[in-house]
Amino acid sequence: MGNNGSKKNQNQALPIETTFNFPSPLPTFPQGKSVFAGGVIDLGGGLKIRRISSFNKIWTTHDGGPNNLGATFFEPSPLPQGFVSLGHCCHPNNKPFFARILIGRDDSPAGDILKKPVDFVLAWTSEKSNIKRDTDGYIWSPTPPDGYRAVGHIVTTSSEKPSVERIRCVRADLTEQSEKETWIWGLKDSIDENGFNVFSFRPTKREITATGVSVGTFVALPAGNSPLPLLCLRNSASVTSAMPDVSQISTLFRAYAPLIYFHPKEKFLPSSVNWYFSNGALLYNKSDESKPVPIDPNGTNLPQGGQNDGAFWLDLPVDGGAKEKVKHGDLQSSQVYLRIKPMIGGTFTDITIWIFYPFNGPATAKVGIIDVPLGKIGEHVGDWEHITLRISNFTGELSRVYFAQHSKGEWIDAPSLAFENGNKVVVYSSLNGHASYSKAGLVLQGGGEIGLKNETAKSGMVLDTGARFAEIAAEYLGEVVVEPAWVNYFRQWGPKIEYRIVDEMEKVEKLLPGRLKEAFKEFVNRLPDEILGQEGPTGPKLKDSWNGDERS
Repeated sequence: MGNNGSKKNQNQALPIETTFNFPSPLPTFPQGKSVFAGGVIDLGGGLKIRRISSFNKIWTTHDGGPNNLGATFFEPSPLPQGFVSLGHCCHPNNKPFFARILIGRDDSPAGDILKKPVDFVLAWTSEKSNIKRDTDGYIWSPTPPDGYRAVGHIVTTSSEKPSVERIRCVRADLTEQSEKETWIWGLKDSIDENGFNVFSFRPTKREITATGVSVGTFVALPAGNSPLPLLCLRNSASVTSAMPDVSQISTLFRAYAPLIYFHPKEKFLPSSVNWYFSNGALLYNKSDESKPVPIDPNGTNLPQGGQNDGAFWLDLPVDGGAKEKVKHGDLQSSQVYLRIKPMIGGTFTDITIWIFYPFNGPATAKVGIIDVPLGKIGEHVGDWEHITLRISNFTGELSRVYFAQHSKGEWIDAPSLAFENGNKVVVYSSLNGHASYSKAGLVLQGGGEIGLKNETAKSGMVLDTGARFAEIAAEYLGEVVVEPAWVNYFRQWGPKIEYRIVDEMEKVEKLLPGRLKEAFKEFVNRLPDEILGQEGPTGPKLKDSWNGDERS
């Protein structure tokens, strides 16, 4: 085919043509005992890996993929002495360039960890497609020797098979099962299950002891549900060897610590846990509900361990004036709580920032163009929210941020974040519900013409999480970080709500025209329990993400 590049794409610079850089230089880290930010991580058996951010561009498509802007394929280059390529990467054209990929070095005595493929098989070519491109592209799958596995494809602009010298396969015992992650590019505006698509991929198992390591390469899938032909790497040494020490954590967090902006109408602000306890919060015991007890400022009289069996719960003060005061929180006392853990085989540090709110306000639905207050629905005592920073253990660079939004959330890569005061991440907390978003505005949860309002806007109320923080859990540091007693309180941080959801629904339904009544009922039935607020939430340690990956 001839030159199919469109005039639109040729004349307008694509986002990928700009390289993303953080507003400020990365911090300088105190010298620690680990190899954190040392550039190279030992995966065991003699396999050393390095994360590289310099590339040669190979081939570009001009449509398909996110925003129908196409994608560009790259090979890591130049390679440092002794390191070899494990595969190429693919980057969507709709984002500033921020590619990172792993390369490998075989330091084993036998020199048998990395081997050349024995052949290449053509996975896909653009020759017969209608996509816009300057030349044809070819995606190749390496055929590994017996006992070895491929962890990446390579891309060429020639129909001739590439040289086997261009890539290495990895000994099978140093690889792990993978799954597709994010759609990078495909032949239509949305993912075509029957067509050709390119995805990033990640380890199937992801929690603090999991050993799978993402390479940063892409996987080409010619058919909808075909099995992934590529694997991830495996850390057979230690998932904690490259983790930061306490002084490095402090430096990291102060550099990236989010600024959380609250809506101008927000009445229910966060507080420190100690402020909540010291201002009259009560511990209830099911065996004698009439005699709640005050909670010690550090939570030392809370029951420890066990399970969420309904035997205990916390609640606001009984006295009306004190109750109203505590419900509204105290921004000045607010302290955030850091849970630090290894992720993705110890190649990343996750710093999860837990924020406590004494009270979660009522929800509002948008029904067509009408805002409908949902009465007491959404209200509950004791609201725990979180944001997670994922930081590269190779360099200390912030890779992405997780914004928790009720029962799920979303990962946002660094180039799509907003920053202020250097490299501090900007976060917006939704009105009353405290879900976190990377941009101000309105997000409707539920879709269609009826949705739950998540409204965010900038105001003078802002929490600088780096000003007051405490590390509350980091098992890999041993006894350096001591968990406060309240972390191991496994019961509810609020009472079961006394009102009946049905009654609240009926109040709202009376306001709606007939055709919307049934749609509204279906919408409410799809809401997660957390929003319905029928029971007080549990604390951070009982969340799946405490030891596992975030849900998105």
